[in-house]
Amino acid sequence: MNFTFKLFLTFNSTSTMLIVYLIKERYYLLFLEKFPVWISYIIFLLIPLLLTIISLWMKRFLSRDDINCELLNVEEANNVFLPSYLGYFFVALGVESTETIMFVYFIVFIFTYLSQTLYYNPLFLLFGYKFYYIMTINNVKLFIISKKEINTTKGIKFPRLRRINNTTFIDEEE
Repeated sequence: MNFTFKLFLTFNSTSTMLIVYLIKERYYLLFLEKFPVWISYIIFLLIPLLLTIISLWMKRFLSRDDINCELLNVEEANNVFLPSYLGYFFVALGVESTETIMFVYFIVFIFTYLSQTLYYNPLFLLFGYKFYYIMTINNVKLFIISKKEINTTKGIKFPRLRRINNTTFIDEEE
């Protein structure tokens, strides 16, 4: 299940590149050819949204974990990924052919999948999740996806985490 969950996270994290390209090239869904093209664009946008909902549902099948030790540092990571994400947009806008975007997307998808912390999905923000880097007392830096608002390291515990990989976790607490 972890493999499938990571595939969903990777696609959700990178799919906007494809959507921007499809919109730039004015692609539309053939079964909607009699409707305005923006209807297709909305459907393109709904696909990663639906897959994000599915991945949030799938998190229950990941292994359980917790972090109950003292934390040295907490750093909000919501804005850390913005340059990378904007890079996806600029690549999609600059690519001239469908073959090229597919090749570039494949490379980005593989690198994102193989990375340990690039499961940043901006659609999680719509569901109230925030992204944090935390440093444990053992000097281990972890990436946490949580709905908690964290402003201090004092008393912060994560008793209900799901492990995505060795350095990335998603919090189940509301």
